[in-house]
This record gives sequence, C-alpha cells and structure tokens, in this order.
Amino acid sequence: MPYDLFIGDRSFSSWSLRGWLMLEAFGLPYRTHMVGLYDGTMARDLADLAPARTVPVLRTDAGHVIIDSLAMAETLAEAHPDAGLWPTDPGARALARSLVAEMHASFGALRSDCPMMLTHAWEGFAPSDAVRADLARIETLWSLARSRHGAGGPWLFGAYSLADVFFAPVALRIATYGLPVGAAAQDYVAAHLADPAIRRWRAMGLMKHYDPTPYALPLPKAPWPGPSPRAATAVEAGVPENATCPYSGKPVTHLLKMEGRTFGFCNPGCRDKTVLDPEAWPAFMALV
Repeated sequence: MPYDLFIGDRSFSSWSLRGWLMLEAFGLPYRTHMVGLYDGTMARDLADLAPARTVPVLRTDAGHVIIDSLAMAETLAEAHPDAGLWPTDPGARALARSLVAEMHASFGALRSDCPMMLTHAWEGFAPSDAVRADLARIETLWSLARSRHGAGGPWLFGAYSLADVFFAPVALRIATYGLPVGAAAQDYVAAHLADPAIRRWRAMGLMKHYDPTPYALPLPKAPWPGPSPRAATAVEAGVPENATCPYSGKPVTHLLKMEGRTFGFCNPGCRDKTVLDPEAWPAFMALV
C-alpha cells in the first residue's frame, strides 16, 4: 500500500522537498496531499494528523503518523532495508547519519537569510558573515564525505542516499542566491540542479503562482541556474501521436507541441508540468 505524504509547497518549502525525495528518489509508493502552508488552511488540513503541526507528514498504511523528517527517514529505512536509503558501508552510514543530524539541527543563518526559492535566482545577494560561516562548515562536511566515500558517483557517498535528500535544499539555496563556494561544492550543487527528480519537483511548483511571492527581495531576478528546459508549448488543437496520457493511461484531452510534434495528456496539469520541463518526465520522454 502507498504511503500518504502531506506537503506544504513545492517552490518554497524545503522540508516538504526532503519528505518527497525520501519516497520519490528511492522508488517507494506514495500519494501526495497538499497542505495550505501559504493559503491559511494549514491547521485545518493537518487536523486529522495529530500530533502534526508542520510539514512534511507521513502516514503509513497502518495509520501511523510520522511528523518529523528524521523520524520519516528512519521509519522508511527500517521498513525498506533494501532500498538503499542509507549507505551500506558501516563507516559511510555512520558519517551519513551524522551529516543528516547536523543538517537537521544547524545552519540557522543560511535558512533564515536564504529561504528556499525555486522560481528564479537572485542577482547581487550579499551573504552575511554568519551565512559564510554556515557555508564553510557545509563545505567541510561535503568534502569529508566525498573524500572518504564519494568515489562511486556524484553524490556525497557515491550513490544517492538520505544525506543527499537532506542537503538538496541547501544545494538549491547556494544556486538560487549565488552563494560563494568552491569548485567541488559547485559540482555537487550542479548534480542536484540536473537531478530529474529535482527538475520534476520544480516544474510542479511552477504551476502555482503567488501574489505576493513569498520571500521576495529587493534584488534583480536572474534565470534559474539549472539546465535549460527543452522548449514546449501548450496548444488547443492538433493531432497527437499518442492516444492515452503517458502518466495515467487515460484518453487524451489536452495537447502540447514540441519540436514540430504534438503529444496528448489527460488533463491540463499533466500537460502543463510537462511543458515546464519535458526532459524531467521519463514517461513522456519515452514517447519522444
């Protein structure tokens, strides 16, 4: 049975992203439920999930409610020991848990001064000394993990793990605010920006618009620093190459055009998330 995951927002809720990645990145079954974090309905939306008061929240098929990201991580790792949430090597696993715990409890200046913002980047952001101190510690932790255990891939412990889940919003903050880090840290940030799961999350977040936008700054906006999406456009008419939606298998009702080809989807949401970043969606790219 799938888990029920309750999240607050995709463009601005860093903890919601962590909860989602724990399930999405490791292929665990789940259903997503949106909580009105910025719409004033959060308390009502969480009323049946005591003792929850923040997001993310995980509910198991047995009805158990898990309310903290660390508790979610350990619950999922316990329930799915073969999913690879933690590194298999005992030394790597010990260090990964230590990094996750420090991330969970620390870096208050970075969190406060640089809220997660996935709609665009900022130009000219000047980090405080406290933010720079957080960045120095983060680079130390990343470098230690990579030097000891990162030879097998681009992630902190080679293969993707819960350590990368917890540091994903940190990497995205560095990208959004153009924060000063060294080349090795920039490479790790780039791995997150190119991660198809992150690209899917961001595309879904861009489908919602805010007025006013949370966490606005009096700075010029800059383009998002991740890979440029393949150009696609929603269209009203055309003959699609596919008769059923690549995601749901339902009959086609809404269309997009990409590079002279027309594809169909079962609703505007399926179409619009694909328009925003076609290459983030393996089921659609299988059609292409």
